[in-house]
Amino acid sequence: MSTLPEDIVSTELDDRPHEECGLVGISGIDKAAELAFLGLYALQHRGQEAAGIVGLSPQGTKLHKGLGLVSDVFDAKALSGLTGRGSIGHVRYSTAGGSRIENAQPIMVRYFEGDLVIAHNGNLTNAVDLRAKLVEEGAIFQTTSDSEVIVHLIARSRHDTVDAQIDDALTHLEGAFSLVMSVGETIYAVRDPRGYRPLMLGTKGDGWVVASETCAFDIIGAEYVRDLLPGEVIKINGSKVEKLRSLPPATPAPCIFELVYFARPDSRIWGVSVDRARRAFGRQLAKEHPAVADCVVSVPDSANSAALGYAEESGIPFELGLLRNHYVGRTFIKPSQADRDFGARMKYNPVKEVVAGKRVVVVDDSLVRGTTSKSLVKFIREAGATEIHFRIASPPVRFPCFYGIDMPSREELLGSSLSIDGIAAVLGVDSLGYLSLEGMEGAVAAQGPFCNACFSGNYSAPLVDVEKGLAPSNVAPGC
Repeated sequence: MSTLPEDIVSTELDDRPHEECGLVGISGIDKAAELAFLGLYALQHRGQEAAGIVGLSPQGTKLHKGLGLVSDVFDAKALSGLTGRGSIGHVRYSTAGGSRIENAQPIMVRYFEGDLVIAHNGNLTNAVDLRAKLVEEGAIFQTTSDSEVIVHLIARSRHDTVDAQIDDALTHLEGAFSLVMSVGETIYAVRDPRGYRPLMLGTKGDGWVVASETCAFDIIGAEYVRDLLPGEVIKINGSKVEKLRSLPPATPAPCIFELVYFARPDSRIWGVSVDRARRAFGRQLAKEHPAVADCVVSVPDSANSAALGYAEESGIPFELGLLRNHYVGRTFIKPSQADRDFGARMKYNPVKEVVAGKRVVVVDDSLVRGTTSKSLVKFIREAGATEIHFRIASPPVRFPCFYGIDMPSREELLGSSLSIDGIAAVLGVDSLGYLSLEGMEGAVAAQGPFCNACFSGNYSAPLVDVEKGLAPSNVAPGC
């Protein structure tokens, strides 16, 4: 966690979209909070802004959370206070609510049946509307996060049992929500009816684990059992798992951008290996947009698998032509306005011996604002590349996401206003090719249908706040 004054801390050094959150839930396992801590380490890529863990025990619920990476927020002393055989963990990148400690999750409140805890991955598209109604009824909000709306809906339900109150609250929600909640030592796990965000169930000994990705299971030695189904609600008490009433059905729409960029390549989501999906994208990209070149280079690390797929299909050798500095984070140095390449220069450097005198295919997973890509092209040319053929393993991103991805406004998306030739001119490349929407979805057709709203503008869940004029239509909020 940075201790520098805010006025000398730069903004993030890249222009990529950011994931919303990562979730872990543990039930019926000794030292559960320690396992949640390890699980959050594996899910750190899903949120680097804040982290939190609760320990669930017969003596009560204890919470520790803070701003920063998992390693910033937790030490041995903090974990030792989180006792019990149950735990919930959360890593966050704010897509709604802003970067404030009160918005860090899990959220914990006092509840008549025991402490109520909630951790949320996604974005409610009717949060502003619900919040306004709850405030009219006298609700007092402690955060600006859309997730707190769910807490108030549960607490204000007039049903008699906890299960029924949670069920009642969930029926009011629109948009994307994968949730891990607890009341006392009982854990609830939920996916919204369209299943936008991943959530899966695993087992370890006699206990159970839920997490956003299977890489969290791997680090703690848990065994993957299955994905929660869209609309599914399960209740876990110790070693017992019970399926509750499912939410009203809708056409499934898991987020394909998880496969393109967000999920770790060693994870399985939507029933497919992320690495194999990205290689399939790269192979299809090579079929759609071949190039005469000497080497294939990826924009590390998220495009590595797609670049390998492109190389496999094209027969052009894959080379490590760009290296990424993994230790950048934030910097207290404020570059001059003249150094427009500062962020990219801090993160990436070409290997001159690989690209000098070569015709290079550069493969990236996606293109959003294009500022980093433009700088990378400049660096590779300065390193001596004779030709640069840029290939994107997804279609042009033309629309903001309202389902839990922090994405720029539509005006800032390069693909929303320029043609392919226009984008190529901005980047300064010899050729540019995007994977088609049909080619991308066809490469993983067995796992579809998918949400592709950021590419197509086809939003499957109602944008209630936007339609009522309560939120801007060109900017996406989130978790």
